[in-house]
Amino acid sequence: MTSIKVKFRPSTDAEREGAIYYQIIHDRKVRQCSTPYRAFPKEWQTRFREETRRDVERLTRIVRRMESRGTVLSADDIVEEFKLYRSRYSLFRFMESVTVNLKECGKIRTAETYTATLRSFSRFRRGRDIMLDEITTDIIQAYEAYLRVGGAVPNTTSFYMRILRAVYNRAVESEAIEQRNPFRHVYTGTERTVKRAIPIAAISRIKNLELPRGSKMDFARDMFMLSFYLRGMSFVDMAFLRKKGRADNHVTYRRRKTGQLLDIAWTKEMQSIVEKYPPNPTQYLLPILTNPLSDERIAYRNRASCINRQLKTIARMTNLKIPLTLYCARHSWASAARTKGIPVSIISEGMGHDSEATTQIYLASLETSVIDRANALIIRSV
Repeated sequence: MTSIKVKFRPSTDAEREGAIYYQIIHDRKVRQCSTPYRAFPKEWQTRFREETRRDVERLTRIVRRMESRGTVLSADDIVEEFKLYRSRYSLFRFMESVTVNLKECGKIRTAETYTATLRSFSRFRRGRDIMLDEITTDIIQAYEAYLRVGGAVPNTTSFYMRILRAVYNRAVESEAIEQRNPFRHVYTGTERTVKRAIPIAAISRIKNLELPRGSKMDFARDMFMLSFYLRGMSFVDMAFLRKKGRADNHVTYRRRKTGQLLDIAWTKEMQSIVEKYPPNPTQYLLPILTNPLSDERIAYRNRASCINRQLKTIARMTNLKIPLTLYCARHSWASAARTKGIPVSIISEGMGHDSEATTQIYLASLETSVIDRANALIIRSV
């Protein structure tokens, strides 16, 4: 039997606040656990009522968990476990530990999204950490309102909420906290985004635009066209496309986002762009990551940012009314496939499925030659 009580130790100086502590009795052994709470004798029972209530709940949960595991525990064990809990299960510290684990598992991009979410929530909290079991529906709804007032669109708020929920659920699975579903009243879905595809005629204008050879804009245009030619290949997959994946007039790669293995016919249009640039001294095929001594993640982000800036200028030069980005090439290939009468089972307009995973299921079930013939039709239209 374990007894947990909130106690108060007054200061020897009547002008100073006393200390609130917890008395833990187990097997008739008494131990004390200090707290950061200080108060005067007349107010100690009311001033930190909510904080001490939560701490007693945590201590009780620790005892219950240790007993359920058959752990031989003492009063000292309970105190040490409580101190460990305080240091480990604040949101900021827990998210940081999850991020470290993601990086160690090679999930760098996912780790970056967790870091971005933590920074956002920290700004909302003005740098004040919070224990995981103190997260309530009110706090999460207030965070959602904070994001919306700041101009975040629903998909952005949902993105942050889903990551926070995943972290919260990890803590639940580890039995550190009880499931209280604090995210049940906020939006965690995905809205269809504004169409980012541009028509074939616009792709042709970009392709035929007179630009200084070797300029930043010329390079941006080449990478955009390569993405389009390569069936809307994402820029991250282009950047890390290995030379060894190019053989027998085909290029093979595994999507970094889904792990799906794809095979694409290598065409003369692709080859003519690659031949404009010196051979890449790295293991990669395309002239994107060309410094073998650079930090690849930083170099990739810098390249993407620079290209997207140049594409904005190209959009103005070709009278496009939408912000032109590398991702437009992906949507545009899907849209072009639809206009060429390619069955929806191959690809739908602008990745028209509710999720990319659904689209990938359809693509994976088709013979590569079918998709390559569709790609050839699209390339010849430009």
